[in-house]
Amino acid sequence: MAIPVRARPAGVGRNAESPLPSVPGASQEEIRRQNLGAVLRYVHLHGPTSRAELTSRLGLNRSTIGALAADLVTSGLVTEEAPTTARRAGRPSLVVSPRSDRVYAHALSIDADRLRAARVGLGGQILDLREIPRPSGMSAIDAVGPLADLVRDMERTVAGDALLVGGAAAVTDTTRDPDGRIRIASIDETFGAALEAEFSSGPGFVAGDLADIAGLAEHVRGVAVGIDDVIYLHGDLGISAGIIVGGRLVIGHRGHSGKVGHMVVNPNGLPCGCGSRGCWETEISEAALLRHAGRDPSDRAAVAEVLRAAENGDPTARAAVEQVADWLGFGVANLVNVVNPDAVVFGGSLRDIFTAGADLVRDRLDTMPLPASREHLRLRAAALGRDAVLIGAAELAFDKLLADPLNVGVAGQVGTNEPG
Repeated sequence: MAIPVRARPAGVGRNAESPLPSVPGASQEEIRRQNLGAVLRYVHLHGPTSRAELTSRLGLNRSTIGALAADLVTSGLVTEEAPTTARRAGRPSLVVSPRSDRVYAHALSIDADRLRAARVGLGGQILDLREIPRPSGMSAIDAVGPLADLVRDMERTVAGDALLVGGAAAVTDTTRDPDGRIRIASIDETFGAALEAEFSSGPGFVAGDLADIAGLAEHVRGVAVGIDDVIYLHGDLGISAGIIVGGRLVIGHRGHSGKVGHMVVNPNGLPCGCGSRGCWETEISEAALLRHAGRDPSDRAAVAEVLRAAENGDPTARAAVEQVADWLGFGVANLVNVVNPDAVVFGGSLRDIFTAGADLVRDRLDTMPLPASREHLRLRAAALGRDAVLIGAAELAFDKLLADPLNVGVAGQVGTNEPG
């Protein structure tokens, strides 16, 4: 059990299209395992890939790629097939594809208002997804049992030769008590023990903060692919961030970094659930948008209504969006000066708020950050939507397999499809 989430999966941050670096003093077996992982990771991230492309992208010769692909086929991790259409004369290069239908991971998400469990195939394809509401006041630990029930229900549909390689859980850091108050939560060893107890017969779980994991997904498969310095901002009941620097996820002591919603931006502002006053999330959260629009701040379903009304020209809704977007830009400008990222990605409810008020956000960023921090900056709406958290969790679960396919096992031994 790894609590909190590790710094990053082994290959994240390295340019997957560059030749593999040599490891001084490595044995032939170590080099072979590294190369197997590189081939598997490439097809996992890029999908069906010809041997010729693998040869070019990974800097290995054709015979080596052929041998590695054959080993992965024998292990039941990939398939090799002739291309459906030949693009040039001569013998076509075989296409290597991940066994998405057979090799899979469990991805769990404890969101602010729902619990989700997915079976995600090698290659990042969501094969099955189950979800139920999360009652107000339910702790992350109390959510483990219902999530395990969802997993058991999914497993009843899995073929007997399918290979489970691991699982990961993403946990939001903000919850709402039954009385409506917002609380700051965190994952700890107790949560890890609850996961281990429910999934003791499987290959193991890792866990981490929801924003970290969603940010990882956007970095690996979303709008931040190929960008190694990224701030991913996630909005729901609160505001948190996944911060990636040099291709590595910054997690801080015991995984408690990224709590950007608790930067104090307005010392005379409203009280925050953390006990401080004027935190950034009191100005840009869903509750802030609803408050400015004259709506019930606890009615999350009304957020979409306010955004639609603003788009349709309603003056009250439009003013609410502008107020929140201005504060959004204010906080991002400060983060940009501190981290100096190449991109800021807006996810969760912040995606729609950014989209609706992008001009105001950009106005702040045109004037507040230092020129050296803003000239190269890209602002992007997240691409993966609600699936980002599950996709990111699956990436963590696949990490061990992708780092060393032979260490995980051969066909029939990669894992077990029987959850605890």
